[in-house]
Amino acid sequence: MHGLVVWRYFCTAMADGLSELYQDLLTGTYDCVDRIVLNGYFRPGHKAGGFRVWWLNLTGSTETLDNTHRLRLAGRFSRRIRGWAKAKGVPVIDCRAGERKHDLAEEHLKRTPSTRGVFLILVRKAQAPVGEVSVSGKQHHLERKKPMPYGNHYSFHILDPDWGHVTFKISGHPPFPAPIIFNGHE
Repeated sequence: MHGLVVWRYFCTAMADGLSELYQDLLTGTYDCVDRIVLNGYFRPGHKAGGFRVWWLNLTGSTETLDNTHRLRLAGRFSRRIRGWAKAKGVPVIDCRAGERKHDLAEEHLKRTPSTRGVFLILVRKAQAPVGEVSVSGKQHHLERKKPMPYGNHYSFHILDPDWGHVTFKISGHPPFPAPIIFNGHE
C-alpha cells in the first residue's frame, strides 16, 4: 500500500479516523478535498404513496397520474431549462455517451466571461429511478421500472466565489435525483 494518500476532508490540523486507523500503512497526506458529492433525494417521491401525495399537491388531482402526464412534465422541465438558458445566454450542450462532461465544462470555463453563477448546462442520458403508472378504473398503481430506464439529466455548472466550480445535476423525471458536486481543487 505504498503511496496511498489520505483524503482529509477539512484541514490538516483535524485528524480523521481513516488516517489514524491506517497510519502505519500510509505514506502521505492530502489536505485538499478532491471532490465532495452530496446526493439529494426527494424522499417522498421514491415511494408510491409519497409520490401520489406530491402529484396531488402539484396538479390538484390524481386523475392525471399516468405515464403521459409524467412524460409531459419531463418535457416541460426540459423546455423551461432551455428557455431560461437562452434568455440568460447560458449555453446548453447535449452530450454523447462517453464524453467527459467535467472536462468539457473545464474547457468551456476557460472561455466564459462569467465570474459567478451558471455558466454552462450539459444534458446527457443516464439511468434514473423512474416509476411506471398503470391505471385500472380509478386506481393508479405506481411501480418502479426495472431495469431503470434512461432519461435526460441536466448538469448545471456554476461558478461560486468560495467553492469554485460546482456542479448540480438533476434528472428531468420525477423523483428528480440530484447530486451536488463540489470541486475541491479550487
